[in-house]
Amino acid sequence: MQRRSITIIGGGFSGSMLAVQLAQLPGQPFHCDVHLVEPRPAPGPGLAYTARRSEYLLNVPAKALSAFPEQPDHFENWLRITGAEQDCQDGFCTRQSYGRYLQQLVGQVLEWPAMNGMTCQWHNSSALSVEPDPSGPGAVVRLRNGQLLRSDLVVLALGNFPPAVPTPLPHDYVSHPGYHGSPWAAGALSSIKPTDDVLLLGSGLTAVDVLLGLRADGHQGRLTVVSQHGRWPTAAVPGARAYPSFWAPELAGLASVGAVLRVVRRHVAAARAQGLPWQPVLDSLRPDLPRIWAGWPLAEQSRFLRHLAGIWSVLRHRSPPGNAAIIQQLLASGRVQQLRGRAREIVPADEDLLVTVSRAGYPDQPITARHVITCTGPLLNYSRIQEPLVVQLREAGQLVPDPLGLGMLTDADGALLDADGQPSEILFTLGPSRRPAYFESTAVPELRAQAVTLARLLGQRLRQLEHARV
Repeated sequence: MQRRSITIIGGGFSGSMLAVQLAQLPGQPFHCDVHLVEPRPAPGPGLAYTARRSEYLLNVPAKALSAFPEQPDHFENWLRITGAEQDCQDGFCTRQSYGRYLQQLVGQVLEWPAMNGMTCQWHNSSALSVEPDPSGPGAVVRLRNGQLLRSDLVVLALGNFPPAVPTPLPHDYVSHPGYHGSPWAAGALSSIKPTDDVLLLGSGLTAVDVLLGLRADGHQGRLTVVSQHGRWPTAAVPGARAYPSFWAPELAGLASVGAVLRVVRRHVAAARAQGLPWQPVLDSLRPDLPRIWAGWPLAEQSRFLRHLAGIWSVLRHRSPPGNAAIIQQLLASGRVQQLRGRAREIVPADEDLLVTVSRAGYPDQPITARHVITCTGPLLNYSRIQEPLVVQLREAGQLVPDPLGLGMLTDADGALLDADGQPSEILFTLGPSRRPAYFESTAVPELRAQAVTLARLLGQRLRQLEHARV
């Protein structure tokens, strides 16, 4: 019997967990080979969980990070069995320990065939193109190493891309040894000497990690943080009592940002009256965020991105309490200087970089630093991403960036919409690329649910292909 083929492009959390979920599909045996394409040294950890630094902690407690929605204790049990609990602080574990967990899960799928008949093979390369198969239905995925993978179904699990270049042209500084466009690149901080002056662009969770890393390395030079809003991620409140959902009675059907904001503020006040912090109120919205987002017309979604997305980010994506306390100490002591504004220009100045910080209503401020690190978050706009695969699919009209620059257009199942608005029968996606549908599509709870749902859909497609062939 002819074997079918699914190619998953990207072996970070989303792609790896999709492979794991495919291997667990029930029913009659699948005659299918799963190809997992990942150029990094190992599939599983991806960019987020590769860093080998003990000070880089997950910003979600371990109890919420099981890879399997139906087994909420799975990660905590793994920590206990492997002895990795020692890598945790007050329930917040290192990114490295979580990366080992994911690597082990996908490694089991790669080592032997699944009970349902699927096999999974890792290709240590990257994909350059996905083109129609000239020999029949399906597609051919071309890898950088020259290999061709004939595929019945293709899933783009591309994860997050490095931050956008922070200034308008010219970009002469991007090749300067003191400019670090991605703090997660291998050895990104290794060239920073203890006495070097360092400037960070952005004050989110990435900046927190960078500052903690520099602190652990004994850095003594000047540290400056530039961000437009001047806010830092708030501290998590482990163990806080849950707040009941108020979606159905009050939020369903609200079609404006202002209307939703008024209801949320009312509940924050009600929680305060009960002696509860505000964090559980926002957490209670989490299951309903996709419905809230989808209920807004495009103009309201755009309004939220312009005026509230930055505030939402620091309130929703929080730091472990210990990390937040260290940042406050660094700020209070003057060890870290903070400036509000944005980098308008970066110019090489011999071994240093001259950064011009601009803020509305204030004169420009020049700052010289030996190193500049971009901590502004990933590039989400698929019209600007220049990866060969993305460019090829975009130019072929098979991948359409969404109008708000959050990801790519898909149908409700994650099938890519083409330039004519038609869903693909072959190309699917999951992970951060689905932010246009969900707004939040980057954290483990959302991504693991997407992996389960897409695995079931692909299993159905495989059955349909088999029936059609018979």
